[in-house]
Amino acid sequence: MTHRAARSAVLRTPRRAAARASRPGGRRPVTRSAAALAAATATVLLAAGCSGGGDAGQDPDRPDNLATQKLTWEPCEAPTLQEGGGTAPSPLPGGTKWECTFMQAPLDYADPDGETIELALIRAKASDPAKRIGSLIFNFGGPGGSGITALPSFAGDYETLRTRYDLVSFDPRGVGRSAGVECEDDRALDAFFALDSTPDDAREEQAYENGLKKFAEACEENSGDELRYVGTQNAARDLDLMRQVLGDPELYYFGISYGTELGGVYAHLFPKTVGRAVFDAVVDPNGTAEQGALGQAKGFQLALDNFAADCVRRGDACKLPGSTPAEIERFVTDLLARLDKKPINGIGDRKLTQTQATNGIAQALYSKEYWPYLEQGLDEADGGDGGLLLALSDSMNGRDQNGSYSNLQAANAAINCVDDKARFSVAETKAKLPRFREASPVFGSFLGWGLISCNQWPVPGTWEHPDVSAPGSAPILVIGNTGDPATPYAGAKAMAAALGKGVGVELTYEGEGHGAYNSGSACVKRAVDAYLLNGTVPKSGTVCR
Repeated sequence: MTHRAARSAVLRTPRRAAARASRPGGRRPVTRSAAALAAATATVLLAAGCSGGGDAGQDPDRPDNLATQKLTWEPCEAPTLQEGGGTAPSPLPGGTKWECTFMQAPLDYADPDGETIELALIRAKASDPAKRIGSLIFNFGGPGGSGITALPSFAGDYETLRTRYDLVSFDPRGVGRSAGVECEDDRALDAFFALDSTPDDAREEQAYENGLKKFAEACEENSGDELRYVGTQNAARDLDLMRQVLGDPELYYFGISYGTELGGVYAHLFPKTVGRAVFDAVVDPNGTAEQGALGQAKGFQLALDNFAADCVRRGDACKLPGSTPAEIERFVTDLLARLDKKPINGIGDRKLTQTQATNGIAQALYSKEYWPYLEQGLDEADGGDGGLLLALSDSMNGRDQNGSYSNLQAANAAINCVDDKARFSVAETKAKLPRFREASPVFGSFLGWGLISCNQWPVPGTWEHPDVSAPGSAPILVIGNTGDPATPYAGAKAMAAALGKGVGVELTYEGEGHGAYNSGSACVKRAVDAYLLNGTVPKSGTVCR
């Protein structure tokens, strides 16, 4: 799921899909790209990495002008546990090897001569240097997703774009090796994610609040000096510094899920340096935290409706009980109600709780390719085996098979809570729950209670919603997927309008899952490739089926 309740995090599962992730803190979904989320559930770990650290500090060798710093590119090492673990990235077709480096950036852009942090970058050079345009920078979503691990995992989907661009991604500030936010240890996170995040009585409410408080206190203790600086506005400024250091007069950018919000903020701050930019799986820039969460409740419910309808169409081939979509969804709600009363065996000595099952269901709805896993997981859980749904939930939360967590959820909480100004009391949240439950019997309470995620956060938020107006910017291609659960389709239209007349160019994909470019649609791929490679802007309102 995504954004404070409306950004998503990166899920990882079977290789092909491209997802975005979900939020932590209070179980607000993260918004990672489908591509980002597609690497972990089935044991596949995202691969890539660089050597070195990312701590804040005063570097005696820091150039007077950070925009003129020279980067030293070296072969990438395996990603750290903070980035999700795994092995070093394999060479691309033709033998091109991945290179990694660190770029210095101000910790606080209001004090450009003060402390710096190191941001981890990764690249694969263009395959046709004679026709090279520049560097195409990717952000795969979250917030909190590591670009160092995501880009190599999905680079095959962007091989056509690599003919004219160096493919570049990065760990945004607060993520992975880029001064990564640290909160609780692995054992504490296991307990945190097992908490009942849809409390039914005063005792459960107190336990949930205490869990959020403990999480926030751990983040402050371990990363307190950096928490106020990890927001989207500073990440957008990092993008512009990156553009300059890479030697590009304009920013060439591909943002997915939360990456579209980051791109929109960049366009607002630096409209004159926007080159060719694509936003896929688009966050609604006008939505408040509450509106985003409610939109996600509707979006995930729509995806579940479509999953159930598909199950009915397959008849006896579908393992789930019910002859109508409503009956299948009633089976799901009944299963979750049973888990609320009594968790079942999961993996090892860990149990599958109602919260983890809901999280696992959401993970599987990021892509139609995951629907078989969802069907199997629900069927097995009905029989008392919660292993598959728990594995899906672990994937959403950034937990590997060995019990180690990446900093996905820590970074997600830190970025969301310093961005979003809203803080909801328990009483305010409970008053809003009926609307959420009406929007989704399955996900409504889960996302509604997520509104309190930032209540205990040690630093204040920045905005009700970001300003993405970008008068004078070059055209930005904005792609919406009608079946997107994490970033509902309406967000694309809202983003195109908010960017401004002549800037936002809307393209619609009538499909399922989170995102469009990696969906397998030849129509979407042709339109995006023509724009990024040749500058051909499609007609706004184009529809791909």
